[in-house]
Amino acid sequence: MDEKKKILIIEDDEDISMIEEAYLSAAGYEVEVHRDGKELEKLAASGVYSLFLIDVMLPGRNGYELCKAIRSLTAVPILMVTARTEAIDKIQGLGNGADDYISKPFDPAELVARVNANLRQYDRIVESAGNEALKEMQENENDAEEIVIGDLHIFPKGYRVTKNGEEISLKTREFELLCFLAQNPNILFNKEQLYEKIWGYDYVGDAATVIVHINRIREKIEDEPKKPKLLETVWGAGYRMNK
Repeated sequence: MDEKKKILIIEDDEDISMIEEAYLSAAGYEVEVHRDGKELEKLAASGVYSLFLIDVMLPGRNGYELCKAIRSLTAVPILMVTARTEAIDKIQGLGNGADDYISKPFDPAELVARVNANLRQYDRIVESAGNEALKEMQENENDAEEIVIGDLHIFPKGYRVTKNGEEISLKTREFELLCFLAQNPNILFNKEQLYEKIWGYDYVGDAATVIVHINRIREKIEDEPKKPKLLETVWGAGYRMNK
């Protein structure tokens, strides 16, 4: 029998944490609940947790600070839980390394779906990347399937991107989003379509996630990010990769 994935919840509201724990446990996860971020670095560095579920509003260190601390120690998924509805608050969470967020009040079934989707995607990335030795052995095969757009070279199997011969570092979803658009050049996709394709579950009416990731990608691939030529915005309609 496969070992259960372990989720660490950091939530000071006992009622909410009980709901989160009950539904995630019923979904087959091992769940551990903490009321604050004490000893978080030690816990994150232990390597025993598959996902972190963090409330934004916490006593002492807030969720954004905890998220940043976790991300410096591990690449596993981080989901933020927030009662704030302003896009800037959600953008701040994503900017500190969160992979996703869910707004209070939330449907517990949606929470489980988001956890499942983030873990599936992370597992796909780990499996695809493999160890460094295997990646080197497969480099020629991976490079043979490269996508070339101007001075940008994208290697879908190798999870690599270069610009003018220099490696570009992209986070998991940044790469997935860039690769999807590059594999479908000159086609316009709206935010809903991109969200459903990359995050793996239904669009929930918030564009902040897609916007943040598009802007991050532009900072890394465009000569002038504020005047993008490769990854274009069609105002009121969506985005497309020009080739």
